[in-house]
Amino acid sequence: MASKALSFDVGDYVVYPKHGVGRVIELQKQEIAGASLELYVLRFEKERMTLRVPTNKAESVGMRKLSSDKTLREALETLKGKPKVKRTMWSRRAQEYEAKINSGDLVSIAEVTRDLFRADDQPEQSYSERQIFEAACSRLARELAAMEETDEKKAQEKILDILRAAAAIYNKEKPAA
Repeated sequence: MASKALSFDVGDYVVYPKHGVGRVIELQKQEIAGASLELYVLRFEKERMTLRVPTNKAESVGMRKLSSDKTLREALETLKGKPKVKRTMWSRRAQEYEAKINSGDLVSIAEVTRDLFRADDQPEQSYSERQIFEAACSRLARELAAMEETDEKKAQEKILDILRAAAAIYNKEKPAA
């Protein structure tokens, strides 16, 4: 094998794009269809899910270590930015948002979180907007929590504080109707 597979150790936090932050709980060897496979066994506590990923496929499915501090700072800066409101059909925007969340890219997830955030004094969200916002915010909070060694609730509160502060700035810019 020419390319060096990503290497994760038992106890490491990893990001699996479709499921978010999980922890490597063991390395297994299994015989499947006559072939011997080495597997990472990942545990996702929030979903109460265990996932087995062949070590040689970890990179191709997008599994990665937690983001760098630089990427985390960039994601938190993204939250402070002005929300981008696209005027395309909701179904198309929803697909784009889902793709960004499932990409596993922290900055893209922060963009979705920022764009779908609604302050208390703003119009209500539709059910599906709220669902996507919560999925993005939760995904972002879990990685933030793992990196800052805190719990998801505190991380989510930090994210919402940043969003509320940004909303207060950008809502003042709008002229009163």
